Amino acid sequence: MMNCQQATRLISESQERSLSLTEKMTLKMHVMMCSGCKNFSLQVPFLSKAMKAYANREDDELKN
Repeated sequence: MMNCQQATRLISESQERSLSLTEKMTLKMHVMMCSGCKNFSLQVPFLSKAMKAYANREDDELKN
């Protein structure tokens, strides 16, 4: 059984690479049972987009 530390690592890694089928299945099972990891999995994509938007904005300011 996957623990929360393993789940959060996979959730974070999923933003950078494709997870294997086994990783996806075990992560999905854990997230279904763990409200903390479920919340984390919903927040990570938002944070990733926000950081990319901020980085792009900084790049635009440096060009001017």
